[in-house]
Amino acid sequence: MTKHILIAGTQSGVGKTTLTMGLIAALTRRGLRVQPFKVGPDYIDPTYHTLAAARTCRNIDTWMVTPARAVAMYRRAVQNADVTIIEGVMGLFDGANYTDESGSSAEIAKMVGAPVLLVLDVGKMARSAGALAAGYLNFDAHLNIAGFIANRCGSERHFRGVKVAIEKATGVPVVGWLPKDAGLHIPERHLGLIPTDERGELTAFIAHAAEMVARYFDLEKILSLMGEVSVGADNLSGVDPQAAKSQSPVMIAVARDAAFSFYYEDNLDLLRAAGAKIAFFSPLTDSRLPPHTTGIYLGGGFPELHAAQLAENTSLLTALRQVHAAGMPIFAECGGFMYLTETLIDLNGRAHRLGGLIPGVTRMQPKLAALGYRLVEGAAGNFLLPAGASARGHEFHWSTWDTVPAEVSPAWIVRSRRNPAQSSPTGYARRNLVASYLHLHFAGNEKLARNFVSACQKWKRKEK
Repeated sequence: MTKHILIAGTQSGVGKTTLTMGLIAALTRRGLRVQPFKVGPDYIDPTYHTLAAARTCRNIDTWMVTPARAVAMYRRAVQNADVTIIEGVMGLFDGANYTDESGSSAEIAKMVGAPVLLVLDVGKMARSAGALAAGYLNFDAHLNIAGFIANRCGSERHFRGVKVAIEKATGVPVVGWLPKDAGLHIPERHLGLIPTDERGELTAFIAHAAEMVARYFDLEKILSLMGEVSVGADNLSGVDPQAAKSQSPVMIAVARDAAFSFYYEDNLDLLRAAGAKIAFFSPLTDSRLPPHTTGIYLGGGFPELHAAQLAENTSLLTALRQVHAAGMPIFAECGGFMYLTETLIDLNGRAHRLGGLIPGVTRMQPKLAALGYRLVEGAAGNFLLPAGASARGHEFHWSTWDTVPAEVSPAWIVRSRRNPAQSSPTGYARRNLVASYLHLHFAGNEKLARNFVSACQKWKRKEK
């Protein structure tokens, strides 16, 4: 039997990521197998939960993926777990718009049947904490808010006061609290939290969070409030598993290191289900691609922080140019897209010569360049998404791409979410290379993974 619960906040910044990570680590220390999830498209928060659970955190998103498919994938992923902990996004009821719950933590909780623990920042509150809790509890009668957590309490006396106020106003228990503690603050940068692979002290940080949660939370009460998950299987790719096995196997090399770490884990599962083997490699340190590579996937990350080292690895850059010239399928998103341009200019104005597969320069900016969900259609020459076919993804970057439009064959046509008749080209596609700032979720269009694998199989046959 697998049990689950969702950790939500009244708003962003109340500490839900740290508390979720600490709860995951505390329960893992008890010997429980914890499967973490993150609501929405975020790439960084899941890396903390992955380390805390020693099990890959997954995203659950109902804009990029249909709700029915998201639930099926959720039930598949929680198999062989004792407990599932879901971290919410923004405030509990914040989602894709102002008028309904679509894309919100509340929607996800009701969709999968998970009770909610709501985190309140009570640092500057007293009895008002009761009014705040009551407002959230009564906003949606169909949502099961099973408990509250009081964060950033000034003292134990302060906690006991807000606990009485909250429980008297709601009849719902306060199951944990944390004092103000700078040791539980996760540093941030322009894209949010600092990625885990940059923090050498992270083992101690997670241990400290686990100890604080074990000390100040009623873990037995939290476990008793959890709901039961209806687990199940999901044919991820829509491909007959036996048919996939009968195909000539292909090897997709996936960049994964400190510079490239942003992937939706479901994308990798979908590629495997469609018949691909995955081999990870490091553009920072590897001088060549993995043996038998028939396709390349360059995900997002922070190449701007490692641009000098990436530029110095000329052996791998040469190998990428060679396989691109030979027509090997290459899919690059966001950081991977930046890596394949001619030059990357960092925030200090330093220029770094990189892949040269994409014309133009990517230039880091001191302010956000783009953020939000994207609905796209394929453009001519796109092996991943044929012209006219649609897919969904997310874009979040602080750099711009400077190039000559006449040199560019776009990868996608972006359709306006408010007015689908409005469109604009974006990205770059040439010789089996598809690249842009967009992070696609392959589960939004089950043909994406199959098309990637099929392109690799065609290339492999051609090269024999």
